[in-house]
Amino acid sequence: MLDFRSDTVTKPSQGMLDAMMNAKVGDDVFGEDPTVNEFQNLLAEHFGMEAALYMPSGAMSNQIAIKVHTQPGDEIIVEEDAHIFNYETAAPAIISNVQVKTIKGVNGVLPLNELPKHIRPNIYYMPHTRLICIENTHNRCGGTIYPLNEIVNLYNFSRDENIIFHIDGARLWNAMVATGISAKQYAENCDSISVCFSKGLGAPIGSALIGKKDFIAKARKWRKILGGGMRQAGLIAAAAMYAFKNNVDRLKEDHSRAQYFANSISNLSKVSVDLESVQTNMVFINVSKTLMKTIDVVAQLKMHNCLVSVGNFDTIRVIMHLDITDQDVEKAVKIFYQLYS
Repeated sequence: MLDFRSDTVTKPSQGMLDAMMNAKVGDDVFGEDPTVNEFQNLLAEHFGMEAALYMPSGAMSNQIAIKVHTQPGDEIIVEEDAHIFNYETAAPAIISNVQVKTIKGVNGVLPLNELPKHIRPNIYYMPHTRLICIENTHNRCGGTIYPLNEIVNLYNFSRDENIIFHIDGARLWNAMVATGISAKQYAENCDSISVCFSKGLGAPIGSALIGKKDFIAKARKWRKILGGGMRQAGLIAAAAMYAFKNNVDRLKEDHSRAQYFANSISNLSKVSVDLESVQTNMVFINVSKTLMKTIDVVAQLKMHNCLVSVGNFDTIRVIMHLDITDQDVEKAVKIFYQLYS
């Protein structure tokens, strides 16, 4: 079975398993797990920020960032297709008691020239615009990259408006590999960043939240409140650290395979691909010409031993990852030609 559903379906390599088995551990709730501490320090240094906190998931990292950055009754701004808004089960409302204002962007990029009219005036009966969150790379727009100049301009805008700025960088590794932009260049233009190690990098679990020391201290408390305090967490942090040290640069292989796959099926009559949106490891394929529902296309491909996921409205999503080979891609191309020529 070819599994292109997500870059989270990967299995730990032998090297990663060895790192887990040999990890030095302690009680991380007491701050005594040496592997977790080493990894957090490594990440903080890599991003040029003061501190980092290892988390069970990317959703928890994002939601704790929102919780620490806001007060109940505040409003946060996100792009309308953002993961925070669409795939984190209304957590901003449940955990932080904040209102989410969505703005339509282009390939996930917020329109900076339109933002001023969305900032609430200082009137007592209106919510306070406290936080802007962006997503890089942007999942629902096809793994698109948020341009650094747009991030710099948005960060400067947020400073002028006294608004906090968070980057959901679950797949920031893909953006860094594709552009050559460093972690520090991204980090110097935001207040906090979340990153993930189970998306693309092959770790079985784990994310991190990175920012200033006082912010991370508060985040640690909320991690415990929300049930994310872990004991001998070095066992899983070792897997994430192995992924960070060994599997970032190889993401370019996923990007290359995505480009090859997209180009290979771009001339099919029943499906279409916006080649400009294929910027990293994802290919979103419009299937409206098949006259089938996306879930039915997914089911049809499954019957031909090719697993994909529903993308957005009329699209299905094909994602490359470290367990996908060139041969797997060729097989998938043949299946698409068989079904959608």
